[in-house]
Amino acid sequence: MELMTKELYSYRKDYKRGQLNPREMLPDPFDQFSTWFQEASNDGIEEPNAMILATVGNNHRPSARIVLLKESDSKGFIFYTNYQSKKGKQIDDNSYGALLFPWHTIHRQVRIEGTIERLTEVASDKYFQTRPAGSQIGAWVSQQSKEIAIQEELDKQAEILKNKYKNKEIPRPHYWGGFRLVPDLFEFWQGRENRLHDRFEYFLSGNEWKIRRLAP
Repeated sequence: MELMTKELYSYRKDYKRGQLNPREMLPDPFDQFSTWFQEASNDGIEEPNAMILATVGNNHRPSARIVLLKESDSKGFIFYTNYQSKKGKQIDDNSYGALLFPWHTIHRQVRIEGTIERLTEVASDKYFQTRPAGSQIGAWVSQQSKEIAIQEELDKQAEILKNKYKNKEIPRPHYWGGFRLVPDLFEFWQGRENRLHDRFEYFLSGNEWKIRRLAP
């Protein structure tokens, strides 16, 4: 363990890709996010829509995992999951959550905080029908976060459902659907040399977004 600690000390990287000019920050954080997302995509980042979702349940212990952003609009950021999973239950217990987009190769990250709400069944049904058949079956088969004995159990159930719905539309499981995180805070972080990073926070004041610079 001591050897590993010494190795970790040596991991250092100076960030020299750029800086944030406050005059160039867009007044609407959703527009700023869209701009950065497109730049991350153009830079060749694999799955720029991969985001870390943090939730907290009734036991006050936070959990974090990577999920995929499937849609963003002026209301918030949408992802889909099993409602009976650990994150689904935590969201039911506590509607506050946070997102993090870690775009390491361009030395940027975006943090977003807010409340999480369920999408309508109609919206979840619509998205579910855009998924590949294998992913649709996977949503039926996986009782997410539950203990299973062996992987072959899932494979066997998947094969049964594959035959059952051959050449048929696969319905959405009632326990699977969408969530939207509705932001009340954004932070845009740009790495700079000597750890003097640029950080700009957007926060709501009434119904208006305000911007302030934060110390790194």
